[in-house]
Amino acid sequence: MDYKLSVIFITYNHAAYVEKALLSVLGQKTGFPFEVVVGDDCSTDGTQDILKRIAADYPEHEAQGPCDRQVRLFLRSENTGGRPTLNVYETTKRCTGEYLAYLEGDDYWTDEGKLRKQVEYLERHPEYMACTHSMKMVDERGDDITDPDVLSIGSLYDWSGDFTYEDYCYSGKWPGHYASVVSRNIYIDEKYDYTILYRASDFTDDALILLFLLMQGKIYRMDDVMSVWRYVQKEGAGNWNSIAMKRNIGRDDCYLSKTVMQWIEQYRTLGDYSRKRCLDDFGLALKEYIRRPNAANRQFLKDMYDYGITHVVLKDAKSSLPGFCIRYIMSKLHLAEIG
Repeated sequence: MDYKLSVIFITYNHAAYVEKALLSVLGQKTGFPFEVVVGDDCSTDGTQDILKRIAADYPEHEAQGPCDRQVRLFLRSENTGGRPTLNVYETTKRCTGEYLAYLEGDDYWTDEGKLRKQVEYLERHPEYMACTHSMKMVDERGDDITDPDVLSIGSLYDWSGDFTYEDYCYSGKWPGHYASVVSRNIYIDEKYDYTILYRASDFTDDALILLFLLMQGKIYRMDDVMSVWRYVQKEGAGNWNSIAMKRNIGRDDCYLSKTVMQWIEQYRTLGDYSRKRCLDDFGLALKEYIRRPNAANRQFLKDMYDYGITHVVLKDAKSSLPGFCIRYIMSKLHLAEIG
């Protein structure tokens, strides 16, 4: 059967939540056939047993004829080694649908008409690459989050209507949470080298997925609340927000930004946003080096200078790292201009 849509369902040690998540997908009322492509990154907490039990009711090949939805399991016997983006990429490449939807095993959908509404919108509006929607945030127990500091993280996705590549660069917002995205399957035609999804970062995938789409068209964000983001951040938990506690997010973002700019430059000219971002990343590296002038921080500073400053900011004009450091510090003291 040709499936209209594929759901990219990513799991890792989600035994406490994965049944609710997967059933929220299988309970969708669509009017079209769809598949759920599950990529489990070698869970060790019983997640795979739950997936197998549910998938048995939605087999890949139904003896009495094709079913309107199926679950295909790709259960790793070895973990990707802390590289969830590789799991996302390889799961995505197994999808056959004309459209793609995304869900992690600890989040879930709340509107049984979600997929139908989004696909119908994209069918009526071929100028859009994707459609997203509003969501709400809950904690690990499923209770609504009321902490304003946590809710402020969710405000990253506060948007309504059209979202463009320029909005992505300059607004400080994103067009939708990962679980809210339904997009055209851009991976079939391979317009770009999408392996950057896992090459650029072991950890960040949603920013790159949105970038891929926005480089090819607009995204429309509905106001309807149709999904839940289960936000958990605590020591020892296996979800992405908890794993992030062990990482230097600021430094990771700098390296991600550098790699992505080098990738973008293969396809389009970098704008003023890229110049500003390179200066900001260099400033962060310089601040860390001044605070702790060790070998690791010096390498970080040099990495942010190479390409970002020499190529993007100075456009390959002659310069030196020590000289530019002095100019940067002076500019912050309003004594000179950079570039």
